[in-house]
Amino acid sequence: MLEVGKKAPAFKLPDASGKKISLSDFKGKKVVLYFYPKDMTSGCTQEACDFRDSFPDFSKLKTVVIGVSADSASLHQKFTEKYSLPFVLLSDESKEVLEKYGVWKEKSMYGRKYMGIERTTFVIDEDGKIQNIFPKVKVAGHVEEILKVIKGK
Repeated sequence: MLEVGKKAPAFKLPDASGKKISLSDFKGKKVVLYFYPKDMTSGCTQEACDFRDSFPDFSKLKTVVIGVSADSASLHQKFTEKYSLPFVLLSDESKEVLEKYGVWKEKSMYGRKYMGIERTTFVIDEDGKIQNIFPKVKVAGHVEEILKVIKGK
């Protein structure tokens, strides 16, 4: 179980263009690492668009936004283009990073159990330590909540 104050697990995953991105690439910057279930679905699209619309605020705060799901890099490319997303989406088809961060969980819908991503956001400080964890995220108001935390309000 990951905890606030602990080092965030390292990773290296492909972005929408297939380029490998590591958490260590962002040392010295604050990182909002958000895990979401699926590209092109209503809640995930809303969350991505909320991050997009607030992207200038994150930039002013020298904060990088990274989205991660188990979708393929090619689907991330379509999602990024369709919604003009200005931040990186990483593909974790092996689910290795999803498991490291504890977001690959058993879920239940209409009485049916299945494995999936629990919508979770981590704020990682400039030294690579976990500053905040937002489990079981509700999309509405989430981006504003993160901005308040980063601003220290």
